[in-house]
Order: sequence, then C-alpha cells, then structure tokens
Amino acid sequence: MSNQLSDRINSLTPSATLEMAAKARELKTAGKDIIGLSLGEPDFNTPDYIKDAAIQAINDNYSAYTPVDGYAELKSAIITKFKRDNNLTYDPSQIVVSTGAKQSLYNVAQAMINEGDEVILPCPYWVSYADIVQLADGVPVEVPTTLENDFKMTPQELEDAITPKTKMLWYSSPCNPSGSIYSKEELRALADVLQKYPQIIVVSDEIYEHINYGVTKHASMAEFEDMYDRTVTVNGVAKAFAMTGWRIGYIGAPTYIARACNKLQGQVTSGANCIAQRAVITALEESPDRIQYMVDEFKKRRKLILDLLNDIPGFKCNEPQGAFYVYPDVTAYFGKTLNGTKINNASDFAMYLLEHANVATVTGDAFGNGNCIRISYAASVKEIEEAMARIKKSLS
Repeated sequence: MSNQLSDRINSLTPSATLEMAAKARELKTAGKDIIGLSLGEPDFNTPDYIKDAAIQAINDNYSAYTPVDGYAELKSAIITKFKRDNNLTYDPSQIVVSTGAKQSLYNVAQAMINEGDEVILPCPYWVSYADIVQLADGVPVEVPTTLENDFKMTPQELEDAITPKTKMLWYSSPCNPSGSIYSKEELRALADVLQKYPQIIVVSDEIYEHINYGVTKHASMAEFEDMYDRTVTVNGVAKAFAMTGWRIGYIGAPTYIARACNKLQGQVTSGANCIAQRAVITALEESPDRIQYMVDEFKKRRKLILDLLNDIPGFKCNEPQGAFYVYPDVTAYFGKTLNGTKINNASDFAMYLLEHANVATVTGDAFGNGNCIRISYAASVKEIEEAMARIKKSLS
C-alpha cells in the first residue's frame, strides 16, 4: 500500500545512524555479540545534580502543558548560557525551546526554505541535514572537503558554491561526523565571503560545543556583529550533558525567525516536556566545569582509538578536535574482495564490518562523503579495544 503514502515520505531516506543501530540490535537479539559504535550517544549517566532537579520538578507537580517556546525560566537560563559561554546577547523573544535540536533544525528549515531554495552543506555534514532541507522543498548543495584540511570548508569553496538561489548555509562545529572545529579566524573568513551575499542565512549547529579537546577554542558565527542578524545558533543538552533521551534543544535567532519557529511548533508538537525543561534549567545554570570529567574521558578514548586505527593498514585518520567520533578514510579497501565480499564503497565496507567483525559503524555516504566511515568512541575502553581488534582481524 506504499502507493497510498505521500511522495514526500516515499522519497525520504531513513536515518543511516538509526538504521545501523536497528540492524545491530536485531543481530544482538539473534544472539550475535555486536559492539555498537554507530550511535552518537554518550555512555555516561545524566549527572546526579540534573536528575535531582527533575525529581524535584516531579515532586513540585510540574505536569501541565508548557509554553510553546519554553518556560520563561529556561529561556532565561539559555540567555545566561549564551552570554557566559559564547558572548552572545539574546532576549526571550529570540529563544525557542524544542523537543531536541533535531526539531530545532527542522523548525528553521520549514520556516525559512521555499521550493528550490539552495542550502549549502559542507561535507561531511550531520546525517539529517540534507533530508530536513529536502522535506522543506529545498535543494542541498554539497561542498566536498578534504581530510588534509580537517574536513573544513575554505572561503573559496564557499564562494564557488553560492548561486542566485542560495538561501542558507548549514554547518556544525564541532562537526558530526568529523570532529572538526572551525576557529574564530576561519569563521571570520567565511563571514567575509557572506558579506557579499546578504540574503544568505547561516545555521550554526553547536550541539557538541563543550566536547572540545582544547586545541581550537569554540567560536560562534553570531559573535560577529555583521553576522548576528543572519545567524541561527542551534544547541541542546543531549551530547555534553549525557541527556540524549531528555529531548531538549534550543535556538538563539533573529526575532522574526524565532517567532516563525514558535508559530510552526505551536501547530506540530507545542511545548517540550515539562520535567525535562526543569532539569535543563539546572544543567545550563551550573558551570560547564561540572561535565568536564566526561570530556576528559572522551579525550583519553580518542587517543586510544586513533592509536589502534593507525595500526590497521588502509585506515587514514586525522585528529578530531571535538565531539566523540573518528572519520577515517577507507578508500584503500575499495575495489577489493574480502572474505568473498566485494567492497565497492563505504556502505559495503560498513556492512562488511558489521557482518564479519560484529562491529557497527556508519557509512560516510550518509554524511555526504563516501570515502569514509564514522566510528563513535562514546563507548568503554574495553569495547573500543575489542572492536578495533575485531576490525583488524577481519581485514587481515
């Protein structure tokens, strides 16, 4: 009965990260010992001080519908966070709280993109960007980058991608899947290009902001006075605070964009979960130093997984400066036959690792770069060591 479904849903690609995670769960249920390195989910528990705030909210009988754009107290905490961490000044009319940063991005796309509008996506990009753009009848314009340049788009590459139809630029920093971070100087160089094209709106996805290993300081496009009114800053608590299931994301944006997102959200999901919002007030009001222990552990695991990957022939890695992924180039295996399986591309390679090494990763095709695979190191040291040993053995 798929002919009864809309063309919109029939043309939509399933999320590759969720699809691989589902395949891994299916194999686990069938009795296979699968190590899952496909999902971008911290393996830490939500910190106790945040959980305590949620419990207090339950005891205080928070159970009613919430304001569409978020509790006033949470918006105040977000405003404080933006000023403290990013030197960005917003007022409450510029803040919209949503059910995860993914909804924040979807809201922006639906509010801003008309049919045929082009949205520049430096590759690799987060798996859902292109589909979110296409759901809004926009056209994703992929801009290839190189491992040698840490997968960061140059000003010339941006300039070359701009056409009269360009409406937006979307990027993440730290980047999912590459872990790359744009420095303030690099963002300024991109902003200088954008000064010639005042119609272009920027979406700066900063969900991994606090998972930064100290080499490149975090910077926001909206810090620049000449970009502030053209930038939507997207953030949330899923990654740095180990709150993936709490589903709270938010934007700081020009007032007209925030009002449009609020209008849309009011007809779709309305306000985000009341208990989660109360917990996030505490998460954002406390110092980011309270979650540094997780970042320190991720940094140790980054070194471990890079050391192990660099010991496997055919893997070419750079050193990610943030997030909790490595994004190795695996083109050395393309065209080869391994254990009777022909490897034509990154999708074949990821599937080979799942079937022959019992390790779940994600194909780079899903991120707009078919030369690589994404491997999450948001896993225990034991799991990382065993997974890399299995991969090495399966390729030997």
